[in-house]
Amino acid sequence: MRLVRQNYRNGAIGGALAGARGTARPAPTRPRTKNHRSRTTITLLTVTALAAGCAEATSTTVKPAAGQQLLKAPPARAMDAYATKLRQESSARATAAKRWGLTKPPLPAPPAPKKKPAISTRNGFEVDDHEGLPPVFTTIPTKDKVVFLTIDDGAEKDPVFLRMMSELKIPYTAFLSDYLVKEDYGYFKKMQDRGVVLNNHTLNHRYMPNLSYDRQKQEICGMQDVIEKRYGKRPALFRPPFGSYNEDTLRAAGTCGIKAAPLWNEEVFVDRWDYRELDRDLHPGDIVLSHFRGKEHWKGTMPDMVRRFLKLVTDKGYAVARIEDYL
Repeated sequence: MRLVRQNYRNGAIGGALAGARGTARPAPTRPRTKNHRSRTTITLLTVTALAAGCAEATSTTVKPAAGQQLLKAPPARAMDAYATKLRQESSARATAAKRWGLTKPPLPAPPAPKKKPAISTRNGFEVDDHEGLPPVFTTIPTKDKVVFLTIDDGAEKDPVFLRMMSELKIPYTAFLSDYLVKEDYGYFKKMQDRGVVLNNHTLNHRYMPNLSYDRQKQEICGMQDVIEKRYGKRPALFRPPFGSYNEDTLRAAGTCGIKAAPLWNEEVFVDRWDYRELDRDLHPGDIVLSHFRGKEHWKGTMPDMVRRFLKLVTDKGYAVARIEDYL
């Protein structure tokens, strides 16, 4: 600092700064000595250092102190795009609901759980030696306010039902019997192409406990073969006809590659609901049964059944989810 003050007095820094501002300043008239040149060099280095320090002090790129860093938020355009997508999906649900005669649009299902619930046989639904056999259950343990729609056999093949479920984006699972499906394998291929999983309901829809182990195995494994041949994949789920089974049924199912035997907690028709539980209400994770039926069997159509199903489910604040997402 002593050197800087001395050079100010000698006019060295003043000349340098004046030159930087564009103002000419007479050069010193004293002879340039070796010592003088050294002092001048040091002075210029000092000025450069001071100027650099000022530049750093006034820079707009100074890092904020700890705890004051900027949040790494997604770009506003990405958030806008996401919000726009949600609005469009909501609008599409409302439009589809109105088109299909629903008073409210169905609620969207939550994301599939990353950790699948542990599935076990419902109390009272066990066979004598159930260890190692497919579990039998009527509800999937979850806190999500969802129910699962499952539809059995394959008697009715209504194209309007396919279109309705696709436009409303309602997931469901089919349990098929070959003696009915073989009338039109293509109908259920269209269903599969829309994301529906096709599962096993035996070849001929027999009352299984009346059959021998070998006959039960033929009914279950035979339907596994049909679905694999026609639709490319052996099912993991099996529902015994009428919900009736014994130990031979489950042993045969396990031998055929079945992993689980879901039954149901409610059944929906065109004109009513039936309940297994005494409270006659829905519960998170309940499995709901219906059938492929039309006016020959019901007082209405499958779309009529879907309207009744969705009205109650939506009014009670439930969404419809894919059962496969929870297994």
